[in-house]
Amino acid sequence: MDSNTIIYIVGAVVLGVILGFIIAKALEKGKASKLIANAESESKTILKQAKLDGESIKKDKILQAKEKFIELKAEHEKVILSRDKKMAEAEKRIRDKESQISNELNKSKKANQSLESKIKDYDYRNDFLEKKQEEIEKAHKSQIKQLEVISALSAEEAKSQLVESLKEEARTDAMAFVQDRIEEAKLTAQQEAKKIIINTIQRIGTEEAVDNCVSVFNIESDDVKGRIIGREGRNIRAIEAATGVEIIVDDTPEAIILSCFDSVRREIARLSLHKLVTDGRIHPARIEEVVRKTEKQIEQEIIEVGKRTVIDLGIHGLHPELIKMVGRMKYRSSYGQNLLQHSREVAKLCGVMAAELGLNPKLAKRAGLLHDIGKVPSSETDVETPHAILGMQWAEKHGEKPEVCNAIGAHHDEIEMTTLLSPIIQVCDAISGARPGARRQVLDSYIQRLKDLEDVAFGFTGVKKAYAIQAGRELRVIVESEKVTDDKAASLSFEISQKIQTDMTYPGQVKVTVIRETRAVNIAK
Repeated sequence: MDSNTIIYIVGAVVLGVILGFIIAKALEKGKASKLIANAESESKTILKQAKLDGESIKKDKILQAKEKFIELKAEHEKVILSRDKKMAEAEKRIRDKESQISNELNKSKKANQSLESKIKDYDYRNDFLEKKQEEIEKAHKSQIKQLEVISALSAEEAKSQLVESLKEEARTDAMAFVQDRIEEAKLTAQQEAKKIIINTIQRIGTEEAVDNCVSVFNIESDDVKGRIIGREGRNIRAIEAATGVEIIVDDTPEAIILSCFDSVRREIARLSLHKLVTDGRIHPARIEEVVRKTEKQIEQEIIEVGKRTVIDLGIHGLHPELIKMVGRMKYRSSYGQNLLQHSREVAKLCGVMAAELGLNPKLAKRAGLLHDIGKVPSSETDVETPHAILGMQWAEKHGEKPEVCNAIGAHHDEIEMTTLLSPIIQVCDAISGARPGARRQVLDSYIQRLKDLEDVAFGFTGVKKAYAIQAGRELRVIVESEKVTDDKAASLSFEISQKIQTDMTYPGQVKVTVIRETRAVNIAK
């Protein structure tokens, strides 16, 4: 192609481009005008809608403001009404108070007027009575003078004679009254005391056991005796040295006697021998080992016995040391009576008797169980102190109550009794210990004591017969009615009891009964 053609083509292209650009601009301008028109219409719509929404919101806010105003107004009116109501109530109370005060003032005025009138009336009556009193005194003096002239005695002399006669009469009446009351009190007190003691004894049933100072250890055959004795007696000497118990091996078949006053040591020796014989190894070293183990076992058993005793009697809060002493009483005896059984019996008797008398039975049981703990001394120096005082000191040391301590210390009259519990312990101790069979007593001395009781009665004039009965607890005296009157019988009973009390030694109490009777005998033929 030539250059002109190329120019023409280029020009055509350029022209086409220009025309296309112009056409495009024209189209864009049309679209822009349309867009502007649409935008203007949308803006008008939006403005219109905004105005409508603004009006709606404005109306809503106005309505809300009105409702809030009405609500606040109602609340304000309620507060005002409440205040008005309170003010009205206060005004009413004030009016009521004023009315009440005015009524009280009126009553006070009336009372003052009445009081004034009564005072005037009293003054008038007082003046009248004073005048009458003066007249009466004058008349009395005149009568006294006339009586003095008639009787030839002064007023003082007549008064003294009258007082003396009244004194004598009053003394006689008082003596008769006192005697009647004393007899009635004695009768009632004796009946009640007997009733309480009998009921108490009947409700307690305790087996009596008498302890000895020896124990018998039974063996299967006499061959064991030789093993117990050992070569040249070394085993038996080792047992005696370790336990402090005398071992008696004699001709008694299948038995060895253990002798010791201490029941604990005797029991240790018996159990040790039983273990040694059962084990079969009997030599000094083994003996010492077994005795040590047995001592620990007995010590533990003592504590267990004390705990069981305390639990059985329903006693709580006892100090461990006192519980241990209670357990040791199992291996002690008093006049042949087992000390633990005696203390248990006394505790039960005290509980029943205290309940009958309206006292605290638990406290009475506590004092009854502990009353003889002084009989199990823990050292040699304690032996020199009376067991009642020693028991009281231990009870005080371990925090027992003063009533219990006084009952322990006073049950043998070493100290003064300060509570009602003390005589109960003393009586129950006597009941338990003095009952026939409770304690060992030599027959000869027992019979001699009964004879001495009867001889004391025969030492008085007018005594025909005398019998010691109830194991020496009662002396029954029969007198001759011709020689002894009823009044003399009462004094004779007192004199015999005083004679027994001063001249004889005996456990418990002795009742002296004097019997006087008259008999009229005739025979019909």
